[in-house]
Amino acid sequence: MAIKEGDRVPAATLHTMRDGKPTAVTTAELFDGKKVVLFAVPGAFTPTCSMAHLPGYVVHADAIKAKGVDSIICLSVNDAFVMDAWGKGANAEHLLMVGDGNGQFTAAVGLEMDGSGFGLGKRSQRYAMIVDDGVVTKLAVEAPGKFEVSKAEAVLEAL
Repeated sequence: MAIKEGDRVPAATLHTMRDGKPTAVTTAELFDGKKVVLFAVPGAFTPTCSMAHLPGYVVHADAIKAKGVDSIICLSVNDAFVMDAWGKGANAEHLLMVGDGNGQFTAAVGLEMDGSGFGLGKRSQRYAMIVDDGVVTKLAVEAPGKFEVSKAEAVLEAL
């Protein structure tokens, strides 16, 4: 069953790059006591993700943070090295690029998709959520093949 508005973000360990090394970070560290926008994509460097989804958050990061958001997290079922390289290539220094390499968080929130037909294996659905002190206050999951409700502009409007 997928996570829904009003639910707490499940406990999971994710990875990000710090000082040139992949570093474990818990969901408690990421969400507790903070207002966070998390958006998830099926894969780093993939077309819609690279040409529209991530760039929208890069462009609107200041406006989103001006609404009281402490951090903007980009999550994908990729490793921390890939997420770091993707973020650097997209000038996403104001975002936290987080890898869910084993898909632990993605499975825990019930938002997996099967990309095996494209050679991708288990991945994350495309979605965005607003989390306030560990509780999901807004969840916007895209219909398959769509890119509307999880884009930065829609999240900015929801804030």
